Amino acid sequence: MIKVYGVVVTYNRQVLLKTCLDCILSQTLKPERIVLVDNASTDGTQAWIQESGLAKDPRIAYTRLEQNSGGAGGFAAGMRAAFAQGADAVWMMDDDAAPTKNALQKLMEIYTGDRTIYGSIAVTAEGRLCWPLVASDGRSFDHVDAVPREVSVGALPFLGILIPRAVVDAAGYPETGYFLAGDDTEYCFRARDRGMDIMAAGGSRILHPPSEYYRFGIGRYAPFCFRMAPWKRYYDVRNRMLTMRRRGLLHVLTRTLPGTLLRLTGTLINEPQKLRQLQAYAAGTVDGLAGKLGMRHQQWHIPR
Repeated sequence: MIKVYGVVVTYNRQVLLKTCLDCILSQTLKPERIVLVDNASTDGTQAWIQESGLAKDPRIAYTRLEQNSGGAGGFAAGMRAAFAQGADAVWMMDDDAAPTKNALQKLMEIYTGDRTIYGSIAVTAEGRLCWPLVASDGRSFDHVDAVPREVSVGALPFLGILIPRAVVDAAGYPETGYFLAGDDTEYCFRARDRGMDIMAAGGSRILHPPSEYYRFGIGRYAPFCFRMAPWKRYYDVRNRMLTMRRRGLLHVLTRTLPGTLLRLTGTLINEPQKLRQLQAYAAGTVDGLAGKLGMRHQQWHIPR
């Protein structure tokens, strides 16, 4: 049996973090250890960790970063710590994840080799998928019960994703400069480029708040548009551009820029703070095309 370490990244959400840790610690198949990465929280998370005794719990390896490095930086730090401590694979999630009791067990039931990425699926408390799941063959699943026991997909979020050490040896670590949004998609694309598959496990489920989304456009030219605050929009736009920019200018011109224009139009029609959203799209496009990384929404004066 391989050694699976949980990796949880948290920032200013200690109530949700407690639920997440409780769910992981009560799994039918427990991870060897949980690497808990505190992204420089300012809400008393560090004091709570110390006072609750979690800092001395041998099942948990707590590390606090000096500054908020976003999800991308937090997951990269957690992965490095887990593999340094002897993990064969990491099972990663944010602090707002609540895996069901057999989530890791069901995930390991489809584990067939260490050159594949595996992932749980995110579901709402009502049993619906939090967002559509699209298979590599083009099938789209909207309901949790429709997802097969295992299915090859193009990408998975860092939400119940299981990454073996061999994948990291070949594909490296997440791009920390993404800060947040799209770091998981870029990582999955990078792994696929190196010949690895990505498998979702229909029976491995993580309760998670649903995302609000809609489609804008016509037919196959109707991308999913997620509702989000302007400061998060900046990273979504920039990091999509960064990922596709690395795939070549033709890809950017024929797919990324048209898709961005469709999403911008949908956002301006359907969402509030239209001027801020327009600012976020413009700033994200400029920085994406220029290859700018890091936490930069403040430099564009996009308030959080």
